[in-house]
Amino acid sequence: MGYVAVQGGETAIRNADALAAYLRVNGTSQVLTRQQIEDQLKLLVDRVMGEGSLYSTYHAALAIKQAEGDPVEAGFIIRAYRSTLPRIAVSEYWHREDEQILRRISSAFKDIPGGQILGSTNDYRQRILDFGLDAETEDAVRRSAESYLQSFASVQKNDVPQSESVYPKVVELLQKEGLIRQYAAVEIDPAIDVTRESVSFPLHRSGRLQLMARSETGSILALAYSSMRGYGSIHPTIAELRVASVPLVISHPYRREETVYCGTVTITETEVLAKFDNDNEEGRASFTLGYGCCFGVNEVKAISMAVLDRCMKSKEKHAPAEDQEFVLSHIDGIESSGFCAHFKLPHYITFQAELDRVREAIKEESHVNA
Repeated sequence: MGYVAVQGGETAIRNADALAAYLRVNGTSQVLTRQQIEDQLKLLVDRVMGEGSLYSTYHAALAIKQAEGDPVEAGFIIRAYRSTLPRIAVSEYWHREDEQILRRISSAFKDIPGGQILGSTNDYRQRILDFGLDAETEDAVRRSAESYLQSFASVQKNDVPQSESVYPKVVELLQKEGLIRQYAAVEIDPAIDVTRESVSFPLHRSGRLQLMARSETGSILALAYSSMRGYGSIHPTIAELRVASVPLVISHPYRREETVYCGTVTITETEVLAKFDNDNEEGRASFTLGYGCCFGVNEVKAISMAVLDRCMKSKEKHAPAEDQEFVLSHIDGIESSGFCAHFKLPHYITFQAELDRVREAIKEESHVNA
């Protein structure tokens, strides 16, 4: 039987698109609003903002609705929309004393200056399916929120200090003792913009961090996990994990000596310590550092990013996670999903050619065996 091409053309494509639009809203429930997604699916919104490389909860929530909850597809939509926007400024560095700490923990030390701040986390909750959520009502949610806020009515703003002197970086304590390996400035400079410049390997650290910040969470986790499990040399300890709101400040467009405050951005920042080595320039043992930072609340991604940042600093490449070209070429969910999805497009000519070659090979083999 010969290979028969699918018939239908433009009409079939339009009908398929119309069916998908119908199935998205078909059902007996109320229409899911963009605001509901933005308010109640915050972690998903944060993930899509990071992978789409655009900090906008509004657009991320809208893309999630359009993509029917598929974070990779939503990230693809956001990345495409982002490409249409002009770039008006580059942000300034933020100062630690201007951070608003939402969560701060360390697994390296029990006590750290300023104390550990658990903040909002599901780390200590049992992963048991909560059937009560199925009967959740707006009144119950409102009463629960009011009760929670009333329990903190007596807390004064001045009782919650926010300053660098109170919340210093944990790694700075080790750096003062000379226990952290110092890397050359070439690892940081020159800074590039991976959205505007072609990527070539080896890639400077600024480019590596940008690509990982835009990466798909599952992809970067898988590669970091490979090193954690032994397919690599990095089994990290978290020196510090922070979730914070940081100020977004840009240079004044006309008065260059002035800056303009534009608002705040929530980030997750992680620094991990790897086992010590003695191959640094000073010839003495030291801890090595990995760094990760991404949009929103995405602790798994920030930790994975920090682990891979340290892995790719290894001089000897003994594992996939230590090879920057391998890592950075396979963590972009938009690129990888696009390549995977393209196999659904017509490949009639190429497959027919392969089919003819296989048939010819079988025919020749039959003649030889005869």
